[in-house]
Amino acid sequence: MTELTTWPAPAKLNLFLHITGRRDDGYHMLQTVFQLLDVGDQLRFDITDDGNITRNNEIVGVLAEDDLVVRAANLLQSHTQCQQGVRISLDKQLPMGGGLGGGSSDAATTLVALNQLWQLQLSEQELLSLAVKLGADVPVFVKGHSAWAEGIGEQLEPIELIEHWGERYYLVITPPCHINTSEIFLLPELTRNCPPITMAGFFRGIGVNVFESVVAQHYPAVLEALAWLSDYGKPRMTGTGASVFAGFDNVAAAQQVLAKMPNKWRGFVAKGVDVSPLVERSRSLASF
Repeated sequence: MTELTTWPAPAKLNLFLHITGRRDDGYHMLQTVFQLLDVGDQLRFDITDDGNITRNNEIVGVLAEDDLVVRAANLLQSHTQCQQGVRISLDKQLPMGGGLGGGSSDAATTLVALNQLWQLQLSEQELLSLAVKLGADVPVFVKGHSAWAEGIGEQLEPIELIEHWGERYYLVITPPCHINTSEIFLLPELTRNCPPITMAGFFRGIGVNVFESVVAQHYPAVLEALAWLSDYGKPRMTGTGASVFAGFDNVAAAQQVLAKMPNKWRGFVAKGVDVSPLVERSRSLASF
């Protein structure tokens, strides 16, 4: 028996990113806003009866046992003692290591999709408890709503960005460099004591990405992309990079700037959404 379906794994942007302190276990305490986008990777799940979890396509530089998608499927299967298996195909559209949450989103989509396809009926809270074991960014994709986030990124409060700003379109540019996140966290010049801000303060324009100036100092390609994009908008880096972005009021304006982008960079235009395409996909399947 097989069942073949395709599910979206949307990208995210960090509209700001502060470090407010550090926990006793070494994890950094954060404040951020996750803006979900309407574009991302695509995953295909072929459900099997043999109990095996396999991926159909190789990902350069990522062993199967280290692949967050495979880890998510194994974690869910082990947690529920599910006897079914799955063959997973990943159409990787988002750049790896770009700060767009691609790997975390792929893992979240795996949890949400297999919960339905394996007919496990886990609650959202149960899925979230598994998600945080896979990474701090995974829970926001499981919940599937743009969010104000605190803690290590797992304390989430839905935020209605379209209600405040109207529709926004983002030009996202990724220069050809890979940021070593663990090394960035160790740099002494990184600001780790930002005073907490409020959601109201964010909407008044308070908030920066504390990683941006540090990454730009150590990775000239990111600095160059920020400088180029500053001619067309207010650029910002997402996550720990390397992707940078700027917001526009309409898709045409964003596309016009994309057309001018140097060929040495990767770029795309995406619409900011409050509700994730993954949620829409899950609801459509549940309605059948």
